[in-house]
Amino acid sequence: MADHHTLRDKVRESRVATVRIIAAGVITALLLLLLSGRLFYLQILDHERLATESQANRLNLQPLPATRGLIYDRDGRLLAENVPTYSLEVVPERTENLEATLAALREVIPFSDAERKRFLEEVKRSRSFESIPLRLRLSQEEVARFAIDRHRFPGVDIEARLSRHYPLGDITSHVVGYVGRITAADIRGAEPDTYRGQTHIGKVGIESAYEEVLRGTTGFEQVETNAQGRVLSVVEREDPVPGRDLHLTIDAELHRAAHEAFGKENGALVALEPETGDILAMVSSPTYDPNGFVQGMENEALNLLDVSEHRPLFNRALSGRYPPGSTIKPLVGLAGLETDTVHADDEVDCKGHYEPEFKDERTYRDWKRDGHGPTDLYKSIAESCDVYYYDLSYHLGIDELAPFLERFGLGRPTGIDLEGERHGVVPSRDWKRENRNVRWFPGETLITGIGQGYMLATPLQLAEATATLANGGHRMQPRVVGATEGPEGREPVEPVEQADLDLDPKNIRAVTEGMEGVVHDLRGTARTVGWQIDYRMAGKTGTAQVFGLEEGEEYVEEDIVKRLRDHALFVAFAPADDPEIAVAVIVENGGSGGAVAAPVAERVITRFLESRAEEDS
Repeated sequence: MADHHTLRDKVRESRVATVRIIAAGVITALLLLLLSGRLFYLQILDHERLATESQANRLNLQPLPATRGLIYDRDGRLLAENVPTYSLEVVPERTENLEATLAALREVIPFSDAERKRFLEEVKRSRSFESIPLRLRLSQEEVARFAIDRHRFPGVDIEARLSRHYPLGDITSHVVGYVGRITAADIRGAEPDTYRGQTHIGKVGIESAYEEVLRGTTGFEQVETNAQGRVLSVVEREDPVPGRDLHLTIDAELHRAAHEAFGKENGALVALEPETGDILAMVSSPTYDPNGFVQGMENEALNLLDVSEHRPLFNRALSGRYPPGSTIKPLVGLAGLETDTVHADDEVDCKGHYEPEFKDERTYRDWKRDGHGPTDLYKSIAESCDVYYYDLSYHLGIDELAPFLERFGLGRPTGIDLEGERHGVVPSRDWKRENRNVRWFPGETLITGIGQGYMLATPLQLAEATATLANGGHRMQPRVVGATEGPEGREPVEPVEQADLDLDPKNIRAVTEGMEGVVHDLRGTARTVGWQIDYRMAGKTGTAQVFGLEEGEEYVEEDIVKRLRDHALFVAFAPADDPEIAVAVIVENGGSGGAVAAPVAERVITRFLESRAEEDS
């Protein structure tokens, strides 16, 4: 077999090798050029952005919530405090799947649908790297249970927080109020960082009215973290500024005495210091425990409070409006004296009904069917003669009467440092034209003179009017905060005089004597209270109709269901010659002011004067 020899073309092979080498060199050069360009872009052109992102991967800015200010009563009793608790918290960006995490968490630490909803709402308004509470106030058992399974939940941890607590529970709830979980509506319009890291906000009462003072200022710290989000060190820190403490004017023990006095009755009491306007007690019955609102109340429990016929969430002292009834008779009598329409010893013959000088088919009856006989100012107040005030109101006229009552603060908000106060109504020609679009009738003046008809007042407004009378015509603005306190010390809130009514002291004395007769005269409408006390009290009973009676119809309390019975009212101040406390009480559907409302006031006034005596001894 013949040998075959392949001839090699060295020139061709050399050319191919050269082409390959050049191609490889070009490709290598292009790759090097591309790599160099990328490096140039990353190191030079995009250095600042990448450096910032890199820093953010290991440095986080965390908010430091401020400690909320404490709330004390006038004697230093703690009304609102911060207690340490544990909360289950989630950092959304550190969870792989938030929904799956929540589902798995629920098997370890149960939480309600309402808590889940609040958490997801908080996630939407917060930054993804912030820790957001899911469950508050964990028990020690729940903390231990989570610790066992903690490795299963990246981005989830137990954090120690301060939680609001109200030691006296329902005793001062309508004044102090409560805090609740923050919602988007709560902070609409606020600066973005104001509530950063905060979970709660004042909802009602002092907690809401003084939110800016109590909440403090959020701080921040920049921390270095590892890949798992654990804090390694604090790089920079700006400390939070704690909220200021509040020292209220109220007396918690006086509140307790008032609650006990009301028992199961619905109503309200306001007690204040005439000389300063300091609110000593502001009680609305029934009440509620504010601690249930801090963590977040279940809808079912909240609905029970909302739909209850007794309305425990409604602040009757501040927002309840009632006809003042005969409690305004001393002011109407004073209007007669001040305008020289009547003199203290002028008499009206009360026969049990009033026959007006104007034509009117209606009979204006006195509460006492047989009448009071000849009645002067003293007797008209002590025995609450309606006929006397029908006659006086007619001769005063609504154009004199309405403005005089308004001078005592009736018909308008008092300006108290709480939210939710409603104005009263002092009817007049203008008021009726604007609100009813009809003219004023003479008979309506008579009804206004005994505190009925269109007239409405809150217990707070009645207390302010009574305190103004007790203070010689000096009307002080009611207030519940007496001082604030911070690191620099205590700062008092000065009393504010709203008006000096420039009343004649002789006229004030004449009216006061009649009010003393209510309590201490043998025929006084609150004489049973006078038998039990060893000091002089000036007071006035009243009843407010819940429904109107037909002409000739008699009011028989035993035949009327409880909710339709008259409201019982009583206003008073004591000691009569040097007043230290003024009180207004309403007992809803209580009937008699002397038998039902006056004893409530007496218990509070006596408790206050006894405590003052103990302080002075």
